[in-house]
Amino acid sequence: MSVYKGLREDYIRTKALIDTHKKQQEELLEQVLFLSHRTDVLDKTCSVLRGLIDVEMVANITTAETLLTEGLQHIFDDLNLSVRADTNIQRGKVSVDFVTVQEHTTGVVTEGSSIDVYGGSVATVQSTLLRIVVLTRRNLRPLLLLDESLSAVAERYVPRVGNFLRTLSEKLGLDILVVTHNPTLVEQADVAYRIKKVKDSATFTKIGRSQ
Repeated sequence: MSVYKGLREDYIRTKALIDTHKKQQEELLEQVLFLSHRTDVLDKTCSVLRGLIDVEMVANITTAETLLTEGLQHIFDDLNLSVRADTNIQRGKVSVDFVTVQEHTTGVVTEGSSIDVYGGSVATVQSTLLRIVVLTRRNLRPLLLLDESLSAVAERYVPRVGNFLRTLSEKLGLDILVVTHNPTLVEQADVAYRIKKVKDSATFTKIGRSQ
């Protein structure tokens, strides 16, 4: 009887251990299935987000290309310039290079970065226009500050720069505050002030476009 009783106790303990392990196995399987489902959902979510980012990026790039090309053609009307965006993806990171393209009257086409190929005038205008793209696409406060930012633009193009900025300001509802010593830009302003330093302060005098 004692042997039978011992075997019965061993059986009960063994069965209890088997039941415990079986229950743990079932719980682990449920966790695996849950995590597998969650991983699948996260993968699909990431795919959707990547798609949305790609769509926004393409839209931003297209907007930038269009605005840059229109701006360069309006301002540098004698150079026949346009802008192309080259997109590169490495390790999930996207980089964009804006290439300035010029088609000469001879049919020859040259291209490169604006600063290297075309100098300060084109590079300065492109930089200003890109800032406008960022302001408009990101729904930031419609205020552009230019503190002597256009000083590198050749004098013969300054009137067209002022005209183009004025047009953008009206179309986009964009306020542009320009600090400049160039009277040609002042001519394009809705409101202009002359600033004079007086001892440790400054005076602001409202001036007309012809002053």
